[in-house]
Amino acid sequence: MNALRLEAWSEAGLTILHRQNTPGMTEHVGGPETEQAVIARHQRYLGLEGGEMLIVRLGDVAIGSVGYWEREWGGADVYETGYGILPEFGGHGYAAESLRLAADRAAARGTRRHLHAFPHVDHAASNAVCRKAGFELIGEVSFEYPKGTWLQSNDWRLDLSALGV
Repeated sequence: MNALRLEAWSEAGLTILHRQNTPGMTEHVGGPETEQAVIARHQRYLGLEGGEMLIVRLGDVAIGSVGYWEREWGGADVYETGYGILPEFGGHGYAAESLRLAADRAAARGTRRHLHAFPHVDHAASNAVCRKAGFELIGEVSFEYPKGTWLQSNDWRLDLSALGV
């Protein structure tokens, strides 16, 4: 049995970013990025402070990414999360499981009470991931992503203090 695990972002993450940079995987976040933007994202992930970007592995196979980072939301210091499992590995619960594993890591830091996710309101699969991972739907919000683009998103919140890590 191949166990799902998270590993620190590394040069191997660039391959994941390229594989995720497709019209199907980016349709709810503004579409594919340029090569320059993908490389810049990779560099930001390598140097991320106040959170982590992680490679999701099933056994030895990289199947996606998940991460969390500090931000201010609604007047509070929180973590935001993002995740993406490659389509050929979809439908097996890996996204929700990787999100729970990342939430455990964020909770262990002990610096923020809440972890928020902001999937597009029309992205049924991503909203289902939040629900399955134990997040509470707070409501619909206008959310900027990527910079300069405003989307109608759902605000999902997980109370990290309740995880008992």
